[in-house]
Amino acid sequence: MKISDMQLFLFDMDGTLYLGDRLFTFTKELLETLKKKGKKYLFMTNNSSKSVEDYVKKLEKLGIAATREDFMTSSQATAYYLHIHHEGQRLYVCGTESLKAELRREGFTVTEKVEETDCIVMGFDTELTFQKLHDVSYLLLTRKDIPYIATNPDLVCPTEFGSVPDCGSVCAAVKNATGRLPVVIGKPAPLMPQLAMDKLGIPKEQTCVIGDRIYTDIKSGLNAGAMGILVLSGETTKEILAESPDKPHLVLQDAGELLGML
Repeated sequence: MKISDMQLFLFDMDGTLYLGDRLFTFTKELLETLKKKGKKYLFMTNNSSKSVEDYVKKLEKLGIAATREDFMTSSQATAYYLHIHHEGQRLYVCGTESLKAELRREGFTVTEKVEETDCIVMGFDTELTFQKLHDVSYLLLTRKDIPYIATNPDLVCPTEFGSVPDCGSVCAAVKNATGRLPVVIGKPAPLMPQLAMDKLGIPKEQTCVIGDRIYTDIKSGLNAGAMGILVLSGETTKEILAESPDKPHLVLQDAGELLGML
């Protein structure tokens, strides 16, 4: 599996192409080089706190031109799953206003009234309140069969100063209170890379997933049959890599090393 043979590059974002609000120095050149060589790439993120439009604006601020078509997010994958399994159901969303807007854009009804709720969606909620935790716990404990979906399993989200709790950590807290675990949509499930490959018509043999987390980014690529490339510019350390049962096909200090392989 040579990098030069790959046609589709699925990039995690935070910890891979930037960290917080700091763009890595190699990112612009890497993306421009892929375009020049006729290769495709998408930004693939588990972070459901921002809508696709929010991400377009964020990348523009960092100096990267992007459109809605350049993304595959856990919010989009969650909407795809909901359309198949819970079409027409009213959603209680423990998530940001951006996530709610993304789901409304997909045609779903979002409610804040527990008595109107048919399905719970948990996201990475940077606007989390105790009331939301109260409502989710109430629904899970009083309605045993209510569908419960999480956009992603990440325990932490990287920042420039370290990490903050992500969706997986909040789901763990809710499990401690209710005993319930959600159906998880984002990486490491193979759905996101599979949707990306289907969207662009590129087979798994010519697709690679690049990210800084083994248990989400790399495992999603492996689960989808694609090449997994781990970068050590974010969450994963050499010690974590050594202890992980899941091994990437390639380990790089950062994604900038791809430039010499293309």
